[in-house]
Amino acid sequence: MEEVNDVRKMSIEHEVEDLNVTWSVCSGNQKCHTQAKIQPIKKVLIANRGEIACRVIRTARKMGIESVAVFSDPDRNSLHVSMADEAYYIGPAAVQQSYLRSDKVLKAAKESRAQAIHPGYGFLSENTEFAESCEKENIIFIGPPASAIRDMGIKSTSKYIMSSAGVPVVGGYHGEEQSPEKLFEEAKKIGFPVMIKAVRGGGGKASKIYIFSKKFCIPLVVFIEAISQKVFGDKHDNYVYLFERDCSVQRRHQKIIEEAPAPGVTSEVRKRLGESAVKAARAVNYVGAGTVEFILDRNYDFYFMEMNTRLQVEHPVTEMITGTDLVEWQIRVASGERLPMTQEDLSVNGHSFEGRIYAENPENNFLPGAGVLKRMAVPTLQPHIRIETGVREADEVSVHYDPMIAKLVVWGKDRQSALTRLAAALNEFNVVGLNTNVEFLKTLSRHTKFEEGDVHTDFIPQHYEDLFPVKETPSSDYCK
Repeated sequence: MEEVNDVRKMSIEHEVEDLNVTWSVCSGNQKCHTQAKIQPIKKVLIANRGEIACRVIRTARKMGIESVAVFSDPDRNSLHVSMADEAYYIGPAAVQQSYLRSDKVLKAAKESRAQAIHPGYGFLSENTEFAESCEKENIIFIGPPASAIRDMGIKSTSKYIMSSAGVPVVGGYHGEEQSPEKLFEEAKKIGFPVMIKAVRGGGGKASKIYIFSKKFCIPLVVFIEAISQKVFGDKHDNYVYLFERDCSVQRRHQKIIEEAPAPGVTSEVRKRLGESAVKAARAVNYVGAGTVEFILDRNYDFYFMEMNTRLQVEHPVTEMITGTDLVEWQIRVASGERLPMTQEDLSVNGHSFEGRIYAENPENNFLPGAGVLKRMAVPTLQPHIRIETGVREADEVSVHYDPMIAKLVVWGKDRQSALTRLAAALNEFNVVGLNTNVEFLKTLSRHTKFEEGDVHTDFIPQHYEDLFPVKETPSSDYCK
């Protein structure tokens, strides 16, 4: 393992006023209180892999905090393992036997004497039982209270809480009776078209029309924008919003390119989105980084869809336009410190795009790929260009995990300059050994409607012929 020479072995202690402020930890709108204390974090275990593990390790190093990695068989020689101060083996490739084994992760945390666990995104990041287990073991979970994860993880519960808190929600049916006849009856009351979505179907999952148990209906708004509103809370009842991101352009109901702020959103709508996100966070006594997902129609009316109770993949675009390090915020807030900034301190500065570079074949329905990364050339790093990755040349992109190779993040003084920089950076990005979506992202970023900011969740299907032009085959005369 490579030695990390610039990690300062020191505790992070900062003066914080009024340490005995109480904070709420109950679910719903009821308030109960406990004392907020400063618990300096000297060592953190990252319960994840790939680029997000590397991302957390870099901030921990900057803060003088030691880092502990966990790894499975395929990740034994991975980048995040070599970057960490310590690393612990947690099992074979299958996530059910490694990265989802909370008992193994907790064992590694106790053996390494880590005071805190950062879950990253995915895996155990939104697992209520894991958050509760951390608390029982007196290990700081760098995330929200388990009650908030639970409440926001169940669609019907979260919509009820949001509606009670005054957050706009889409009307729907959430009843126990799930027969086709009952659903059809309720759908007529709502008005067509409708979508049937799984109660626990987050991240675009289970959004097709099924007639099974444990589902409910919500109206389907055609050509909607998917707006992610970043929100942050601390243990002293302070909340801020860090403005919105547009995550509309998706494939397989999953994001592929994000930007901040959202195009076309006025300052008045931006303020309402932010204030609604703060209401949502306050309603579940939220602590840490969270993202409230709204759908925005063409009249700029917005409605709550879900809350992601974790750091999101696309958090770098928020950091680029606000000048913040959200992982550092997470660590400080989890240790009991107050938020580093107030709402008055925060403002939108410029525009940022993030393109997700995947090992996949866009021309084959974005089929995920795997294999050895023989070569990866990336743009020259500058203040306005950022590369987040968890792989190096000669590393293997495993079939067992998400095929994301890197995140390309750019910043510009406005949307057009940021888009120009995105296109230029994509031209410099070159991967050998795997099919990637780089060429597709180039085509997408040059599309007239995308340049105009006319984006929505059906962007790829609507412009499919432009994005995937038919390739001409040589004529028989030419072949002769």
